Amino acid sequence: MKTIYDIQQFLKQFGTIIYVGDRIGDLQLMEEELKDLYQAQLIEPREYQSALLILRHEIQILKEKK
Repeated sequence: MKTIYDIQQFLKQFGTIIYVGDRIGDLQLMEEELKDLYQAQLIEPREYQSALLILRHEIQILKEKK
C-alpha cells in the first residue's frame, strides 16, 4: 500500500467503506477499522503497519494545514 486510495481499496475487500465527509475523521475511522482487523488477525502485521504509517502521515499533514 502506498496511498490512501490503496487503503480504501484494501478495506473494501473486507466490506468496509468509510465516508463521513470530514477527511481527518475518515482517516481516523480507517485507522480504527485497520486496528480491529489486525486484532482479529485478519491482516498481516506488515499490512497494518504500512497502512497506519500512511494514515498517520496524512492526518499530520492535514492538521498542519489548519
